[in-house]
Amino acid sequence: RGWEEVERIGRQSSVSGKLLPFVQVSSAPHYSFKPAFNNNVSMAYDALSAGGRRKKPGVSGKLYSEVLKMFFQDKGAAEEIIAPLLRKITCRDHEMVPFDIFRYGVLTCLVLLEFLAKAGALYDALDGGSDVADQRICLAVLGTLEEALHTSDVSSPIRYLEAGSKLGPDYLALAMDKALAGRKASAAMKKEEFLKKASAIFVAKVKPVG
Repeated sequence: RGWEEVERIGRQSSVSGKLLPFVQVSSAPHYSFKPAFNNNVSMAYDALSAGGRRKKPGVSGKLYSEVLKMFFQDKGAAEEIIAPLLRKITCRDHEMVPFDIFRYGVLTCLVLLEFLAKAGALYDALDGGSDVADQRICLAVLGTLEEALHTSDVSSPIRYLEAGSKLGPDYLALAMDKALAGRKASAAMKKEEFLKKASAIFVAKVKPVG
């Protein structure tokens, strides 16, 4: 499915047969390997660039938006999670997107996907296999995550993951103990709601383009 989508975008943008670098962007190497990742993004940008007779070669805002949406296909991410992010990092259809914004958008989407995967794994640990978790615990963990992002240097999307990784077992255990200190019954929180709230914390820290 991924190859077919890449080829479809290539045909529409008149760069069919030049999109192997773009496939590499979404597969290997991991974006934490900065030089190699930057090189692949640059090659993908050049392959998707309008060029030709245009006075300002580049990727159109419309194509750029298609590219970003492609990363989320078949990933199980809900539209209500994706839409707020795309509103912050996409450009107008007629605009030509410079490389720095293209790279920032691609990187942010990839980091969000990993962020959601980690948040999903965290929820699975909280629900104990019951598919529902205590709302008090979920809110406490989300609050601790938000605090970690708020107090960290998050100038780059990758920093969001680094900040989240600082939430070791001790911090989470303390948050959970405080949440369970009250004796009142608590409602349950489903995984979809937990991921939505976690993504909202992420998106709130994303710097909008333009």
